[in-house]
Amino acid sequence: MSIIETITDVNNGFLSRRELTCNFAGLGGKLKSLEAVDMITKEFKLDGKVVVPMRLRTHVGKSLITGTFYVYDDEGLAKKHINPTIFSRLDKTKAKIAEAEAAAAPAEEAPAEEAVTEAKADAPVEETKAEEKTE
Repeated sequence: MSIIETITDVNNGFLSRRELTCNFAGLGGKLKSLEAVDMITKEFKLDGKVVVPMRLRTHVGKSLITGTFYVYDDEGLAKKHINPTIFSRLDKTKAKIAEAEAAAAPAEEAPAEEAVTEAKADAPVEETKAEEKTE
């Protein structure tokens, strides 16, 4: 059973886009817009298309989210029709996610590198102390 229930699926020929409205059951307060886009892309097999989350609305007292998405074939057309603020927010979120992933990858390698640099840093100090004692 899928947790995505399609409410409306309309092909808007005038604006050359597909407008999807879906319910996400059991995800109230936990669903982020980019995660919703990934779920919609997989559910409706929209690889290679531009999926723009327009609205995610939570329902009071329920663990239900209703999302509205616009699906475009061309990114240029999407940017022409949709407010640029929405794209700037999505870009900021994508940048934060990429930054967090980049920070996590070197953090795993960093302890081994720190141990090597600490060993190198300790060695010259010991050598200089030994040189001072011999003089």
